[in-house]
Amino acid sequence: MRGAGTLKEHSDTVPVVTIDGPGGSGKGTICRLSAEHLGWHLLDSGALYRAVAVHAQAQGVDPQDVQAITRLAQTLPVEFVSAEDDTRVLLSGRDVTLELRAETTGNAASIVAAIPAVRDALIGRQRAFRQPPGLVADGRDMGTVIFPNAEVKIFLTASAEERARRRHKQLLEKGIDANIDGLYSEISERDRRDEERAVAPLKPAPDARLIDTTTMSIAEVVAQVLGLVGDSIGNRRES
Repeated sequence: MRGAGTLKEHSDTVPVVTIDGPGGSGKGTICRLSAEHLGWHLLDSGALYRAVAVHAQAQGVDPQDVQAITRLAQTLPVEFVSAEDDTRVLLSGRDVTLELRAETTGNAASIVAAIPAVRDALIGRQRAFRQPPGLVADGRDMGTVIFPNAEVKIFLTASAEERARRRHKQLLEKGIDANIDGLYSEISERDRRDEERAVAPLKPAPDARLIDTTTMSIAEVVAQVLGLVGDSIGNRRES
């Protein structure tokens, strides 16, 4: 995530590309590569919710305790530091990047993200990433709630089976043992929770471009995203 994550004045004139979708659809990789190609800032909104979950665990706070979790979100001591080919996430100065990527953290973050007050607490922090020359925003409600006026809105999806296979491969490459059937169950349950939550449920924006990545390569998806961005910027300059 390029940018320090500090609250700055954001401008509605700065171009934004939102890429939403369920976990395992390829959002993280596609957003990172697209932002690098464009030379734009990158917002990984999921990292904020995961940071809240990790912070709650470190503080011994029950994720179901709405008031306590909301207070943590409002004062979250998180910092994003650019590193080679990655972004390190610090909580109170401690590097928690690997913890944020754990499957258990993702499940806890899904519970935290369903709390309306937590989402409200993090809205301003996310919108502050809208800085020149542009922003690629990765999340689940980027195009519907956080940046409803974004120039380009994309919704990535893939079958639950394919997303479980990708996650299994990713964990094995990191030396983490994982059960693909268990991952499939966790992904399916998280999808249900994200789609059914009362506030900012996971769904495409009405004007979003749907891309099913199940049978597509990373290069193919990135090329399609950059093509949409190029068309949008070209139209913007002509108008």
